Amino acid sequence: MMTELALFAPFLGFLFTAFFCGRDKDHIAQWISCGFMAIAAVVSCKLFLEIALEDHVSLIELWSWLKVDKINVSFGMLLDQTSVTMMAMVNVVSLVIHIYSVGYMSHDSSIPRFMSYLSLFTFFMLSLICAPNLVQLFLGWEGVGLASYLLIGFWYGRPSANTASIKAFVMNRVGDAGLIIGLAGIFAMTSTLDINDLLTQVSAKNFKAPFMLIFGMAVPLIPFICAALFLGVMGKSAQIGLHTWLPDAMEGPTPVSALIHAATMVTAGVYLLIRLHPLFEIAPYVQNAIAIIGAATCFFAATVALVQDDIKRIIAYSTCSQLGYMVMAAGMGAVDASFFHLITHAFFKALLFLGAGAVIHALSDEQDIERMGGLYRYIPFTYAMMWIGSLALAGIPFFAGYYSKDSILASTYASGVPMAHILFWVGIFVAFMTALYSWRLLLKAFHGSPRADERVMAHVHEAPWIMKAPLLVLAVGSVFLGFIAEHYFIKSHVDVPSWVMQVPVIAAMLGITFAFFFFFLKPHLAFNFSRIFKYIYVFLLNKWFFDKIYQRVFVQSTMTLGMLFWKRGDVGLIDRFGPDGLAYGFSKMSESLKKIQTGFIYHYAFAMMVGVIVIFAFLAYIRIHFG
Repeated sequence: MMTELALFAPFLGFLFTAFFCGRDKDHIAQWISCGFMAIAAVVSCKLFLEIALEDHVSLIELWSWLKVDKINVSFGMLLDQTSVTMMAMVNVVSLVIHIYSVGYMSHDSSIPRFMSYLSLFTFFMLSLICAPNLVQLFLGWEGVGLASYLLIGFWYGRPSANTASIKAFVMNRVGDAGLIIGLAGIFAMTSTLDINDLLTQVSAKNFKAPFMLIFGMAVPLIPFICAALFLGVMGKSAQIGLHTWLPDAMEGPTPVSALIHAATMVTAGVYLLIRLHPLFEIAPYVQNAIAIIGAATCFFAATVALVQDDIKRIIAYSTCSQLGYMVMAAGMGAVDASFFHLITHAFFKALLFLGAGAVIHALSDEQDIERMGGLYRYIPFTYAMMWIGSLALAGIPFFAGYYSKDSILASTYASGVPMAHILFWVGIFVAFMTALYSWRLLLKAFHGSPRADERVMAHVHEAPWIMKAPLLVLAVGSVFLGFIAEHYFIKSHVDVPSWVMQVPVIAAMLGITFAFFFFFLKPHLAFNFSRIFKYIYVFLLNKWFFDKIYQRVFVQSTMTLGMLFWKRGDVGLIDRFGPDGLAYGFSKMSESLKKIQTGFIYHYAFAMMVGVIVIFAFLAYIRIHFG
């Protein structure tokens, strides 16, 4: 029973908070949800020590869910090294975000609803992680999409929040269409929905990859399945092309941003790649494409982060870039390095988001770094936390990101696949840009002269301890997790030249140096650069015009088509000649008939006389002409 609490405690927190805590029970809702999350975190850490470190595998069937013919799908928990490590990370990070939310959302009018959504989000992610079969995995996959929709649009009074939540939901449906096709292909190929059974079949030496006929041509089925599955990964993990929902998700409260970007939602796609990696290894061309798309995402998002001014959007594009690193590593076959970076990234990215939330809290909801400055004097604790998160993100020795990001770059260099060295140098350049935009944020927000309104600066203050304590927990993970966990994740270090391990650090240090020069010592040079390279600056500021292109091609065309169907089809055709039109016609006819219903007897007598005359005239006409 204790084991199941790692999965179901957040769901119990959701039930109690959503259905038994009204608006007058804010504190009860906060501590109930935090209490259940604490139980889940403790139990999942215990499972990590018992299963992951000892390399055990446990399968718990909780109940039989679907029975069709010979197929029996159960709802249960597959506990192995991968799943329990992920569960421990999700529950710990979610716990600190729940606690942080007690302070951050203390003045909100819908606290029970917010806390219940956070717990529901965590439960669906856990269902995906420990799924023993593809049906439960799909349930969790769609569940985190639902929860993200609810949380991104939590402040539904804001039109921008509603638009962002719909955008996230719709764009993920595009990717999920691919996932459904891929899962259906897996079942058609293997006749199983069980994940262990699937991986056992595809890993067998005598496994023969089947073909399918498309327009009379024999097409290998596994590359098709893997490509379809990766479309789902692109949607959830915001890879280039299906990434545009991720920055807009910042419309939700800051704890939501931290949960989506650090522990849930966006990590689901990478986790799927890691969980099903034996299947992807049979499709090397698809893996190469995955690596290229990951590198492209990595590069694209870093360039956009360089010019953003919203503190949360800078960190959001940073998440997109780091997800590109993870996907690139998975495409290169370095799933251990990808998983390692996923875990370390959760801690320092949550730290950065919650630190940004503390800045926003201090500045009365101001998010523009151009309207900040000089904050290190007023909120030194938050400043220190943001430094730690940025050092880990940039991969500076000996912070967590140094170990995980460098393992990705080293594995990429040593993979031996086509374009490996090109992708390695792309990763190095992104490491340079990561440090550059991170220290641009730090220097603009915390150094220089205050640029905020005097009335705002007069009320700048540190966050309460209920918000600072979670930052400390995440900071410890951001500093020590890489060093402690490296040998757990990386079983054998790749053999690469020593300079391969040194170049990422040099690139990061150069990025920090450039940031100090352009945004602290000579800030006018950055402005001059934006004027000299105006077209590049505008291109990056508009996020490579992805949003504008999608707006023009998909949104506006859909709206135009919808207006056409409404004006011409619904109003012009259906309303005119359909039930509405008939009702209108009978209404007009009844109005006309009503005019002769006067109530005067002589009117009715006259009408009867006219009728009799007409009838006799008609009969006379018939008799004369037809005998």
